[in-house]
Amino acid sequence: MAAETGNRTAYRSVALEQEGLSSLSRPAAKPRRYYDYTLVFLIVLISTFGLLMVYSSSYYTASMSSKVGYDGSYYLKKQAWNVAIGLVVMIVVSKLDYHKLVKWFAVLAYLGSIAVMVLTNFTSFGKEYNGAKRWFGIGNRTLFQPAELVKVGLIIFTAFLLVKLKNRIDQWKYLILVVLLLVVPVGLVAMNNLSSGIILTVIPFGMVLCASQKKLRWGVMIGLAIVGAVIIVVFAKELVEYKILKDYQVMRILVWKNPEQYSDEGGWQVLQGLYAIGSGGLFGKGIGNGTQKLGFVPEAQNDMIFSIICEELGIFGAICVILLFIYMFYRFMIIARNAPDTMGILIVTGVFIHIAVQVILNIAVVTNFIPNTGVTLPFISYGGTSILFLMTEVGLVLSVANRIELKG
Repeated sequence: MAAETGNRTAYRSVALEQEGLSSLSRPAAKPRRYYDYTLVFLIVLISTFGLLMVYSSSYYTASMSSKVGYDGSYYLKKQAWNVAIGLVVMIVVSKLDYHKLVKWFAVLAYLGSIAVMVLTNFTSFGKEYNGAKRWFGIGNRTLFQPAELVKVGLIIFTAFLLVKLKNRIDQWKYLILVVLLLVVPVGLVAMNNLSSGIILTVIPFGMVLCASQKKLRWGVMIGLAIVGAVIIVVFAKELVEYKILKDYQVMRILVWKNPEQYSDEGGWQVLQGLYAIGSGGLFGKGIGNGTQKLGFVPEAQNDMIFSIICEELGIFGAICVILLFIYMFYRFMIIARNAPDTMGILIVTGVFIHIAVQVILNIAVVTNFIPNTGVTLPFISYGGTSILFLMTEVGLVLSVANRIELKG
């Protein structure tokens, strides 16, 4: 009986070996990778809603403008094309290994950001808009806003730098080194685009805070920043005399304090935006039925698009939009919490900070809680450069998510 059992066991072992199914030769099962389809759906949903609002807010002015050939759907078609390209870029980036992306492009992105900002600020490649050089172009053709490129580059480079330094970031000599490296691109952007300069300051600051073990010193720095902001608001006119602030920057502060008094110097846009918000009521007038976009709110499809949302969809619609953003940030937090390494956490943190700060600033400006900063509402406001680089950032977040291994 024992001999028969031994023969059967030997026979099964030979059979398994012949079929390549022996436990010794069986290849280990590939770990299942996580992919946040919920986040993808959110981005598509918010971007699609953005297309709807861009069309609603721009149809009248576009149909009356000879610059766009009296084409009411001009801005919609351009934005739809930008969203389509952005989604393709997002999916492609999400399938790449973010470790390799950071390794290959971190230093290149840093040096490229500095180079493009130098060309924009100090050469004919810089194209002036509303009194400031904020666009990069060749000849008469405007190509993109370099500040948006710098935001992506700074997220990648800061993550690379902090991973290289590891725990040494809490040593003052390395902290000063990081500050000196980051202040160059930030300063170049802030020369002609203070609002983007503020965002670019907050992004690496938050990433360094995330990587640091000593939180108290950062709390002190935040307190000093708040004090500095208060001083700028209170002593704005005096700062112009010392050439610390420019005239248009001080005017934005004066308009914020009293938009009625300075209605001809910038307060008009603020007032009309507030009228739009106030007239929307609880559920709004309905999409397409707003009146403030009919030449009252300048460039309604850009920075002030949230006021049109409030007018046409009311407080209820505005809250729904805010909740969509909050849920998107929640998905970022889940990915960051489960990221496989520090680099992944830092990348998601940088993207989270950028989009969150921009959403807060845009809504605060439209509701006149802070002075006008010229910041767009992510994924909703019209703007090809903005949507393209925002999609790239989300692609990086999805790339981190795609490296999370599922157990079981």
